[in-house]
Amino acid sequence: MAKGASIKLDHVGISFGDAHIVSNVNLDIRPGEFICLLGPSGCGKSTLLNAIAGFLPVAGTISVGADRVSKPGLDRGVVFQSAEVLFPWLTIRENVEYGLRLAGVPAKERREKADHFIGLVGLAHAADRFPKQLSGGMRQRAQIARVLINEPSVVLMDEPFGALDAQTREVLQGELDRIWRETGCTIVFVTHDIWEALLLADRVVVMTAGPSAGIKTIEKIDLPHPRDQGSAECLELFRRLRDDIGEEVKRALVQQGLKKEEPVT
Repeated sequence: MAKGASIKLDHVGISFGDAHIVSNVNLDIRPGEFICLLGPSGCGKSTLLNAIAGFLPVAGTISVGADRVSKPGLDRGVVFQSAEVLFPWLTIRENVEYGLRLAGVPAKERREKADHFIGLVGLAHAADRFPKQLSGGMRQRAQIARVLINEPSVVLMDEPFGALDAQTREVLQGELDRIWRETGCTIVFVTHDIWEALLLADRVVVMTAGPSAGIKTIEKIDLPHPRDQGSAECLELFRRLRDDIGEEVKRALVQQGLKKEEPVT
């Protein structure tokens, strides 16, 4: 598995026509770091993730390692929120090895690698099943394996557990933490869940409300794994992040005319 690469965003702006989604974003991510993006709905978290993936043109520059991002590449794998991106007519093993098949990798090598990554995500017993025969959480595991088999140095995850029930989500958070440590890849993870960010991230990047969203704060989570949600340190970090995001949500509501601006006292 390729080790993680650095990511650098230098004065990044993203617009769709006259709509300025994010503006002047500067961020340095270290190789192998786990970064969570938090912020109010519509602040451009997923847009920023798609830009790092190379799906969108940007003002400024985005670099992964020494290379400037201008298009998608196998060095960056994307895990989407929905597991419906799996091909329903292929087995889990066939789904996982699909990228290698397109690249012309011989069948024996494809199978060996697919079985390795299927085992890594805990699906060895389900390799020959079709996606419809798996639970939502198992399909998400398969999607993660399909990304990891290409050995990306960066994994981009857009609320991958958002549609799952609380118990499955908790299990997969623990599994993702384990896989990240085993592979050493750099992860950028979009979430709305403060606790999820605290359980997983090295640093949490809080974005301001849009339009023209930017970075409000960056919080370093210097706590050992596995993390205890009930610890005093974790509770204090939760309160700080909640207050930061709450300020931006209020600002967004004022901009939309749904809330009156509070007088300065």
